[in-house]
Amino acid sequence: LAEVVEKCAFSDDTVIVNVQGDEPMIPATIIRQVADNLAQRQVGMATLAVPIHNAEEAFNPNAVKVVLDAEGYALYFSRATIPWDRDRFAEGLETVGDNFLRHLGIYGYRAGFIRRYVNWQPSPLEHIEMLEQLRVLWYGEKIHVAVAQEVPGTGVDTPEDLERVRAEMC
Repeated sequence: LAEVVEKCAFSDDTVIVNVQGDEPMIPATIIRQVADNLAQRQVGMATLAVPIHNAEEAFNPNAVKVVLDAEGYALYFSRATIPWDRDRFAEGLETVGDNFLRHLGIYGYRAGFIRRYVNWQPSPLEHIEMLEQLRVLWYGEKIHVAVAQEVPGTGVDTPEDLERVRAEMC
């Protein structure tokens, strides 16, 4: 993205949306939503999440979870189950409450933010979780996270996911 920002000479306020390649089923409405979310905020980066309603997804390390503050800014992203519901999970891991969000592989950026981001070294947390968005939080920047207005189709994290996406597309 940084190379495109420079070659196209985008102004610092230009909004750029990046859909990750493992999210081929993201609809146009979600792309517009993340762009609008970023345009309404004074941050350099925005993304989306969807509620998690089942234990299988909550405990799946391929489903990246995000915890937000009161204003919708990311506190942390993790492959682990966050937040950890101490009392509920002590009774069993079959059900989850209403406090879990799965991050979607889509980002909105301002071009000026991308220019800063490329100069940052990967953070220790990014290396541990293998999540590039943790670099942003490590360097003290905010990421606004809105709940997606629509739940996208299957993302591709495993060979089984790829087969499901192929079946949906054909």
